[in-house]
Parts: sequence; C-alpha cells; structure tokens
Amino acid sequence: MRKAFAGAVMAVLVVVMVSPVFAAGSAHQNTGCGLGTMLWKGNADNSSLFQAFQATTNGSFGSQTFGLTTGTSECSQPSAFVKNDRLNEFVVANMDNLAKDIAMGGGETLAAFSELLQIPTEKRSEFYQKLQANFAKIFTSENVVLANVVDNVAAVSAN
Repeated sequence: MRKAFAGAVMAVLVVVMVSPVFAAGSAHQNTGCGLGTMLWKGNADNSSLFQAFQATTNGSFGSQTFGLTTGTSECSQPSAFVKNDRLNEFVVANMDNLAKDIAMGGGETLAAFSELLQIPTEKRSEFYQKLQANFAKIFTSENVVLANVVDNVAAVSAN
C-alpha cells in the first residue's frame, strides 16, 4: 500500500514538474512580482510546482505589497496611485499625526495627505469619512509600515 501511494505521489510530481502548463514567461503573470519572482526567475515558467513556490514566497515575505508600493522586486507601481515619492516621504514623516487625523476625520495632516493624493476639494469630506470609518483597516497594528498604510488607504478608497 505504501509503495503504491509513494508511486502515485511521485508520478503526480513528475507530471507537474515536466508538463508545460503555461507558455514561457507566464509565471510572472500568474504569480505576480516580489521576492519569489526574483528567486525562482526562469525556473517557474513551465512548472506549476515552481510557480506555487514562487507565489508562496511572494506571499510569505510580504515583498509583493512592498514592491508594488515602491516599484522594487520586479514590481511596477500602479499608475493611478502612489507614484509619488513625496507622498511616501510625507507618510513616513507624519505617520502618527496622520493616524490621529484619520481617527478624528479631519486635520492639517490629513488635508496635506489628501492634497498629495490629488483628491478634489469637493470630495475630501467624503474621503475623510471613508478613511475614518475604516481606520482599523488602514492602521492594522501599532507597527504598521508605510507600504501597508498607503496600500490600505488605496483599498479603502476603491470601495
């Protein structure tokens, strides 16, 4: 029984590793960007097993979120959001004040943040309310980092 099971597992692994599941170069499209993409580059294109390693590594280290925010780890920054170095510098320098202003639903730091995000003046009140209502989704812990705050604001704003 054990030999049959081991043989079946080995056969599945061989099929998964050998069969070309996707065209060459598609692993990056399937798994995204991040540390896993960089480590497994060139090895994952024709193997769903290696693509799983690639995706797991990307997710385990959080490098995909950071890479999207900063444009590193073979990630491209989204053109519609967070392409602004001044915004990133501002959030790092004003994280505590920004958190206080979002919790209150307004303030100078939040106004400056909105300006950097290019939120139209007439939509800021709604933007502030949305951020305030989703404070816990933006500042997920006391050790939250820039990339997560900016990504979380983008996610909350999109809803």
